[in-house]
Amino acid sequence: MRASIRILAAVALIGTAATANAGADRDRARTETADKPISFTTDVQPILTKLGCNQGACHGAQHGKGNFKLSLRGFDDAADYREIVRGAFGRRISAVDAKDSLLLRKPTLHTSHEGGRRLTEDSWAYQTLVRWLRQGAPGPAASDRKLKQLVVEPAEILLQPGGTAKITAKAVYEDGSSEVLTDKAGFDSQAPMVAQVDARGTIHASGGRGESAVMVRFLSSVVATRVIVPYGPPPSLDSFKPNNIVDKLWADTWQKVGLSPSPVCDDAEFFRRIHLNALATLPRPEDIRAFLADRSPDKRDRAIDAVLKRPEYAALWAHKWGDLLLNNRETVGKKGMWSLHNWLRTSFRENRPADAMITELITAIGSPYQNGPANFYKIGTADEWTESTAQVFLGVRLQCARCHNHPYESLLQADYYAMKAFFSRVGKKNSQDFGLAGGDTVIYIRDSGEVAHPRTGQVMKPKPVGAAPVDDPIDRRRALAAWISSRDNKALARNLVNRYWGYLFGRGLVNPIDDIRATNPASNPQLLDALADDLIANHYDLKHLMRTIMRSKVYQLGAVALPASRADVDNRYVTHYSPTRMGAEALLDAVDFACGTTEKFTGLPKGYRAIDLPDSDYTSEFLDTFGRPRRAVPCECERSEAPTMTQALLMISGGLLNRKVSDSAGRVSRLVKEKTPPAKAVEELFLSTLSRPPTAAETREAVADIQAAPSPKEGLEDMLWTLLNTREFQFNH
Repeated sequence: MRASIRILAAVALIGTAATANAGADRDRARTETADKPISFTTDVQPILTKLGCNQGACHGAQHGKGNFKLSLRGFDDAADYREIVRGAFGRRISAVDAKDSLLLRKPTLHTSHEGGRRLTEDSWAYQTLVRWLRQGAPGPAASDRKLKQLVVEPAEILLQPGGTAKITAKAVYEDGSSEVLTDKAGFDSQAPMVAQVDARGTIHASGGRGESAVMVRFLSSVVATRVIVPYGPPPSLDSFKPNNIVDKLWADTWQKVGLSPSPVCDDAEFFRRIHLNALATLPRPEDIRAFLADRSPDKRDRAIDAVLKRPEYAALWAHKWGDLLLNNRETVGKKGMWSLHNWLRTSFRENRPADAMITELITAIGSPYQNGPANFYKIGTADEWTESTAQVFLGVRLQCARCHNHPYESLLQADYYAMKAFFSRVGKKNSQDFGLAGGDTVIYIRDSGEVAHPRTGQVMKPKPVGAAPVDDPIDRRRALAAWISSRDNKALARNLVNRYWGYLFGRGLVNPIDDIRATNPASNPQLLDALADDLIANHYDLKHLMRTIMRSKVYQLGAVALPASRADVDNRYVTHYSPTRMGAEALLDAVDFACGTTEKFTGLPKGYRAIDLPDSDYTSEFLDTFGRPRRAVPCECERSEAPTMTQALLMISGGLLNRKVSDSAGRVSRLVKEKTPPAKAVEELFLSTLSRPPTAAETREAVADIQAAPSPKEGLEDMLWTLLNTREFQFNH
């Protein structure tokens, strides 16, 4: 019996705070009306959550602890009430003497308890539980107040080292009532080395510098407050002249966090950067020379415009979105794969608005062979369509809510199944069922089909995450697409802004870039909203978004951090451009470009680059080694960016690189045949790999090495091999 009642035990995080505030609790308890009704839902459950009883490491675990199981974070009131009051043959509570209940004796150590002391008898939590038991331990009722909003103030706190601040949490209920949640809400810091928070919402700067999100949790709602402890005093930014809103809002943030930006990068570095970001393609030597020779003040803006008009733009972004949409012949068939790939290339070539593209994907019907977007529904089930829609188009990882309320977010299990209801009537049939030729699949809308909540059995009305229910009498997906693309809804725009910021900088404003949630705040929330508003105002023009970001001085900063800004080790505040390794496809194409060779992929005519490939089913040891995704899950994390020893060996001594460097029709062979002077040959190799001319010292050293080689060809091959193995070549910087 005793082992089954560890309800307030295990890994509770704030129990000792109850003792520290015992005096205040005692005074408050004396003033409360003794017969005030205690609600299991709005009074008892918050206590269990705040003390950690129902979290995953304790009784909220899949199988509970000590034969006592509670729902994770209290998402199932009815089940938890039954377990407490009726479980273990009713031995967890005492109807004769409330204080003799194991529910109270365990955490107060009047009975042996593995979790130690979690309650004191003069605490508000203890007195509330006693009153609830004395009132007959009433269970959840239809009359219980329903939470409308959790209000937390302030939304952002700037603290100096050693400073303190107070968070105020308030519950606003649907009946118009409200209450301050100092005792009921749970407070937790995500970075306690920067800022710690006690059980009553008082924040203490711990000594570390940087930022922490302090989570405030009550019932099913979670809200976060940003706490910033500056790295130093506000810097002087007199020399930083903003180009646009991106620069202005980052300058405001640097002043707040006490960091200084690096100087703007030089022209060669900028020119290479925009080509790799927008095209995954190195710039041509003749274009580099022309750009460096140009003295006009607007040449960077014109270069950005020119890059965004290149045909490689459509190839790169069709490939990137093919990753997100899991376009793979193993799942949609070869014809379906080409159909979706060609639709993506056409859409990006024509610069179709992103909201129109996404609407077409969500509402697709018909033959996947003839209608590329219909392949979105050719694979998977309603669960997978639900999760992919949320993650790819909204940046919300909804998977956790399939089984239970999200433990750290305001995402309910009901939200998952209400979202799934949009796809409940999507059907798939063999084409022969429609009198068409066999071998194809037809996506269509059934006349009926509902989604029931797995726990309650309730039929769920279609409702987007975090919004009111919407429906369409013919096709529910049309209502979802209309909500997603509404000008009053920033969810899609914020997701696209964050993704593209991440693609251009190697790190999203919200990071990871497909995990937008309250407790994962943006490094610059004002900028995220401003760019989202601008994207909506410009009709979801993705080239406009890229142009705005790339024209900013923030994007054009140098890749070396100033000494004073290196404390921001992950460059959260973008004080410099973070070098990022080229993706697998871009790196292989860059090797081919530098060597003057072309990789031949089985089943495709010669001339297809790696970035042109429609899926990942083309054999390539190089691409596999450098982490290309298999397109199995709609997550950016599927692409591996971690360096490995195998990658290093492949570049240093692999047969592929040696074969390309010494190719008889390659760049080195052409330079030798044309009897190019050594200095000119060195310049071309630098331009075709590092996208910059060599310095005078580099030229002298390289020419000497070539002349010392057994032959000019071997000297140039060694020079090219050396350049290909530099970080300067393999990284975008």
